[in-house]
Amino acid sequence: MNVSTLWTWLFWTWMASEIAVAVATRTKRSSGNVRDRGSQLILWIVIVASVTGCNWIHAIAPANMFDGAHWLRPASVTVLAAGLAIRWTAIITLGKSFSANVAVHESQKVHRTGLYRVVRHPSYLGLLLILVAIGLHSRNWMSFAVVLLPTTAALLYRIHVEEAALNQALGDEYAAYSRVTKRLVPGVF
Repeated sequence: MNVSTLWTWLFWTWMASEIAVAVATRTKRSSGNVRDRGSQLILWIVIVASVTGCNWIHAIAPANMFDGAHWLRPASVTVLAAGLAIRWTAIITLGKSFSANVAVHESQKVHRTGLYRVVRHPSYLGLLLILVAIGLHSRNWMSFAVVLLPTTAALLYRIHVEEAALNQALGDEYAAYSRVTKRLVPGVF
């Protein structure tokens, strides 16, 4: 299997998995305390628009990232695979506590196992790595910015909404966890 085929396969696997996760894990108002504040819709709109914009720019503009370096394509496949692995591992670790929309269940507790020992939002870290991979695959700085900057802003809003809901629902336990664990990037943020 060549790099281009592997990229295509992983990219569409990611897209299909995001749709499946959004449908299968969405919490209804009757089964949990939904506190989403529109963040799921905002995130979807921004991701779709940014990926579309990135691909459009990639199609019409020359590769100018590191002089169009061809090594970026296999590197992007590696970053995409890592992002998928991190995102899926985080979702599986949370199990029934994971929700596509921001919602807190009565039985929910702070998870401190697996990737959650390292960062509070590993599924978003995985998603950011996937978006970095898409930008790298374009080999164009403008495409990279278009796919990464708006989605990062939308993710930061989503994290803000989610942390407010978790702080309110889980109180001191989540506050203590927040003091010792970074949000998104281990040891940095």
